[in-house]
Amino acid sequence: MNKILLVEDNEMNRDMLSRRLMRKGYEVVMAVDGQQGVDMARSEAPNLILMDLSLPVLDGWDATRQLKQSSETKHIPVIALTAHAMTSDREKALEAGCDDFDTKPIEWNRLLEKMQQFLKES
Repeated sequence: MNKILLVEDNEMNRDMLSRRLMRKGYEVVMAVDGQQGVDMARSEAPNLILMDLSLPVLDGWDATRQLKQSSETKHIPVIALTAHAMTSDREKALEAGCDDFDTKPIEWNRLLEKMQQFLKES
C-alpha cells in the first residue's frame, strides 16, 4: 500500500483530501506545517508527498528544498498544491524541487492521475 504524506495547514482541505485518498486505498499521514512535513517525511518514509506551499513555520517551498537536499528524502516525489495558479508560481515550485504542481481547488481526477504517474515509477 502506498503511503502519502499530506502537508496541509487548512483543516477542511486536509480532511477532504485525506478521506478521498483513504477511500482510494492509500495510507495517509498528515502534517500541519512545513517543519512537521520535513520531520514526518524522514520518520514515515512516504511514497509521495502532497505539499501545500502556503504553510506556517516553514513554507512549502523551503520544506521541499530541505527534503530535496537530504539524501534520505530527495527521492520522494513532491507534488505542490497551491491556490496560486500563476506561471511564476509553478516555476518557483519546480525550482524549489517539487516534481509536479497542482492548483486549488483540487481537481481530484487530475491530481490522482499525477500521483499515479509518480507511484508507478517508484
